[in-house]
This record gives sequence, C-alpha cells and structure tokens, in this order.
Amino acid sequence: MKFKTNLMDENAVGRALTRIAHEIIEHNHGTENLAIVGIQRRGVTLARRLVEKIEQVEGVIVPMGILDITFYRDDLSLLNEHPTVNGTDVPFQVDGRDIVMVDDVLYTGRTARAAIEALMDMGRARTLQLAVLVDRGHRELPIRADYVGKNVPTSHSELVGVHVMEFDGEENVALYER
Repeated sequence: MKFKTNLMDENAVGRALTRIAHEIIEHNHGTENLAIVGIQRRGVTLARRLVEKIEQVEGVIVPMGILDITFYRDDLSLLNEHPTVNGTDVPFQVDGRDIVMVDDVLYTGRTARAAIEALMDMGRARTLQLAVLVDRGHRELPIRADYVGKNVPTSHSELVGVHVMEFDGEENVALYER
C-alpha cells in the first residue's frame, strides 16, 4: 500500500463526528428511544465518540453496544480458517429501539448487511440507521448511510484508511493506492 493523500485530519474527524451526533439527535427527535451500536473494530471507537458527543449536547448517556459481524459475513468461507472474533456486547433490548449502527467506511455495503442481520437476530428494532465516517462509493448492495462524515469518490484500486488513536496511535483518514 502506498500513501496517496490525507483526506481528514484529527480536527476534521472531530467536526464530522460532532455534525453526525447533531444529525442523529435531530432525526430521532432527541435521545429517548435511541441506542448506538459500533461495528467491530473501528466502528466501536467511533460509536463511543458519538455517545460522548450526544451526551455533551443532550446531557443523556445513550446506551451503546458492540457488534461483531464475523459469522454474518457472506465471505466467511474465503477468510482465514480460524477468523478473529472480537466479541459482541449489546447490553440493552433491541426490540422497539431506534438503533444507529456505526462503522468507519462504507464501501460495498456487505458489512452493513451483515450488521443488520446480526441485530435482527437479537430482536426487532423500530428503526435501524447507519452512520459512517467515510462513504467511498462502489456499492454492491442497495444500502446507503443515513449519516456520513465525508463522501470520498474512490477507484477500486484505492483504499481508505481510518486511523484512530486507540488502534493506530494517530487520528486521521488517509487514501492509499494498492
């Protein structure tokens, strides 16, 4: 992978998450029935930040869950014989909730589809919404994000890397050439 350009610095990431938090509150008319679910791995970090930002605005701590979609992937047979499982922890009732799934990058839509299936196995949410930091296009499924930090047109030969302090020791979004 060869670095191409920096798409978002730390401040831009923070601003995008602040905007997304406000959009979530506005769309859901507050936080009364709201829950946030981060998709493993970087989606969990972004979900925690959204929960913090919503708390700053509304003074309410929104319930948060962690979702591992490993066994819901449609390419599981193509993965390692022993795939890494990071764990799921959804400590609230899914039934009747307005749930915002959070991921770092929306690309083909397959991760979002797997997350929808995993959550539907847990109950019947009132609504399932999707928030992503970056939408890079190239959808293979009819899925779109409800909340997007940045739309970045990319080619298939490019990769979008979301870097967060917790995993990468830096905070930014970069574009790479394969």
